[in-house]
Amino acid sequence: MEVHGGRCAAVLAPLYRDAAGDLHAVFTRRRDDLRSHPGEISFPGGRQDRGETLEETALRETFEEVGLPHDLVTVAGALPPTPTLVTNYAIYPFVGAIEPGFEWIAQETEVAHILELRLRDVRDGHGRRRLVRRGVPFKTDTYVVGDHLIWGATARIVGHLLARVAPLLDR
Repeated sequence: MEVHGGRCAAVLAPLYRDAAGDLHAVFTRRRDDLRSHPGEISFPGGRQDRGETLEETALRETFEEVGLPHDLVTVAGALPPTPTLVTNYAIYPFVGAIEPGFEWIAQETEVAHILELRLRDVRDGHGRRRLVRRGVPFKTDTYVVGDHLIWGATARIVGHLLARVAPLLDR
């Protein structure tokens, strides 16, 4: 499936509630030495392989990147496709419920860290910030939790996710 002549990718936003009832999302921080999107925070996911559905892509890539088997994920739905501006991908985000306390296994060649961020903190860290990439300044939506900066396509996906789960964040 292609959108506007672009390539397709899929990501999974794994969500869980902790013992206190707070909703968390799982992100990855990419290694700094990668050619594509170095050091950026994203949901686990990647390029669609020929012959697989986008949901299968999200689940496969999540297993490859963080070790989460597909049978431990209950796919709850999908968010709107999100285009990337530079790489011409259409990213199809899926939301999956998981149990807390999973022992993550980071793919060493791609993932520097696995982050479990409380969605209330992500929401509260929203702001429009001026960033500079490749020498070009621009203002964009971002989310900051501690020293973790979420921006770009992931920030747009997070915005859609937060709009959907807003009633669940302050329970």
